[in-house]
Amino acid sequence: MEDFVYFFTFQDPSIAWVVLGITLLGVGSAYVGTFSFLDKKALLGDAISHAVLPGICMGFVLAGEKNPVYIVTGAFLSGALATFMSSWLKRNTKLSEDTIIATILSVFFGFGIVLLTALQKSGNPEVAGLNSFIFGNAIGISESDLLLYGGLAMVIILVLTLALKEFRLMVFDPEFGQAIGFPMKAITFLFNVLMILAVVIGIQAIGVVLMAALLITPGAAARFWTDRLNPLLILAAMFSVVSGILGTYVSFVIPQMPTGPWVVVFLSAFALISFLVSPKSGIVFRFFARKRYLEKTHREHLLKALYKAKESKKPGLTIEEIYGLYPFHKRETLQSISSLQKLGFTTKDQPIIKLTSKGISEAMRVVRLHRLWELYLNESMNIAPDHVHDSAEQLEHLITPELEALLEQRLNYPSVDPHQETIPRENNELR
Repeated sequence: MEDFVYFFTFQDPSIAWVVLGITLLGVGSAYVGTFSFLDKKALLGDAISHAVLPGICMGFVLAGEKNPVYIVTGAFLSGALATFMSSWLKRNTKLSEDTIIATILSVFFGFGIVLLTALQKSGNPEVAGLNSFIFGNAIGISESDLLLYGGLAMVIILVLTLALKEFRLMVFDPEFGQAIGFPMKAITFLFNVLMILAVVIGIQAIGVVLMAALLITPGAAARFWTDRLNPLLILAAMFSVVSGILGTYVSFVIPQMPTGPWVVVFLSAFALISFLVSPKSGIVFRFFARKRYLEKTHREHLLKALYKAKESKKPGLTIEEIYGLYPFHKRETLQSISSLQKLGFTTKDQPIIKLTSKGISEAMRVVRLHRLWELYLNESMNIAPDHVHDSAEQLEHLITPELEALLEQRLNYPSVDPHQETIPRENNELR
């Protein structure tokens, strides 16, 4: 608890600098990564993050020490070379994009490991912390490093914010952007530069191995919660910043723990929570939504069966007759009977289940939708009457009142369906 209070009250100015830096890095990476995710360039970010390692080593060789300017410049040039080679190979060879990216990733990263191993065996004492670029160590970043990395992060955030419209066109409709006069090739080039910069500024805090996760995971997690770009960017930035700060806190409490893996652990937790419980796409939400839909479908099928019995001049159906209609769904049938009684749609007059006046009105609606759709398929799509039932069974539960009115108007308010059965309306209600 003492470490927690000490860290989050920012009693040490260096901690405040680190948190500020990881916040700017998180926002910049989330912004770039979200556009990359939407533009289906996730693998390119992974390739760039691995491809900067040779540039880091060459920058160290030229500077003779961990000079942030040399390291950032070398990493940027190495990432730019990997991006150029990826584009060139895609244009001039028949190799698939994933093959090209996998090749560039492995070649550049392998060459970088060779250079790093050679430097570690060179005897230069300055090389001691160079391997932190593999998995990242935010706590080990100096204030001079943070000034450079934070400044570059601010550049990324400002450019993406000011050119949001242009990058939106690049992701969603580049052909339209080209048609109305936007230089889409230049915009794509600028975005690639920003992606390389985002990787470069994150390598010391997150590491080259896991930087791709900081780019892609926030946007992927946020996508479960919203379909709109602006909220998507804000959510992705929040996930990234919180994960970055928590990962840095773990590195502070346990110094031998690298930052990158813990940032990815927290990001993965956000992604898992989003996957499970988001209100639109979460697996738990979809499970219960599907369960409610199936219960509604079974209730409406039972209402139809009771209405058809009434059309046949029967007062209702017995439990045994209903079980005969759904022989393999006894539990669902009992649940539907109970639900219909609670809703006031049916009454149980031993041993017969009968529709109430409210239930007749609801059953008429379901039967009307079924028969309207059968007639539409028969008249407008020329499907034979004996082939329209199954489709109508599925669509009757989804037709909205607006679509029902449109069908009625389109079919000129018909009185019978293709099977010459009456299409029920309130003015011809069965008694």
